[in-house]
Amino acid sequence: MIQAVDMFFGLLDFLIFVRVILSWIPIGRGNPIIQLLYTLTEPILAPIRSLLNKSPLGGMMLDFSAVFALILLYFIRVLLLNFLIAY
Repeated sequence: MIQAVDMFFGLLDFLIFVRVILSWIPIGRGNPIIQLLYTLTEPILAPIRSLLNKSPLGGMMLDFSAVFALILLYFIRVLLLNFLIAY
């Protein structure tokens, strides 16, 4: 169970990282791989992006939602793994 949770969060981290890297490359969103990547990561990034747009950072031209998502996922991962190890 612990390994599955760790692998799940590792996969999410990887997908978000790949999305960030691919955002620097001019690939159309019509590509099936890009569509799958957006389908898997947008439910995590959209709420964070929405919160950031309401904050003083919202006026910036850079999208920091992936950075905040990775930090948030890290803390959730640590908390969940520590809980699973304790029980």
